[in-house]
Amino acid sequence: MAYPRVSRLNEEMKKYISDIIRNELRDPRISPLTSIIAVDVTRDLRYGTVYISVLGNETEKQETIKALEKSAGYVRREVGKKIKTRYTPEIIFKLDESIEKGIDMYHKISKISQEQNHQEEENNEANEE
Repeated sequence: MAYPRVSRLNEEMKKYISDIIRNELRDPRISPLTSIIAVDVTRDLRYGTVYISVLGNETEKQETIKALEKSAGYVRREVGKKIKTRYTPEIIFKLDESIEKGIDMYHKISKISQEQNHQEEENNEANEE
């Protein structure tokens, strides 16, 4: 069962956290190609898991996660100022690699499709001879 209040809070937190990361955090370890994929707040509004995607190599991803975990308290305080709730959820950052996996899967499918097209062309040429 979907809880409308939690869904609204998820979207509001996503908007504010994205703005805070982009404009207020000055940590050089945070990659400029960091985006918030989703925010998932528990039903009791105590914890919020923030799924982020970082476009870059593995080192950049790990450094960005470390920097965001360090600044979680600041982000929580700023979100608490903007969203008036009884409890401001504790923020937990997690790396979401679904975009990279999707791109990788797309490349694999494209490669297989090209190989099949190439084999069909060879078969057609052999049949014509």
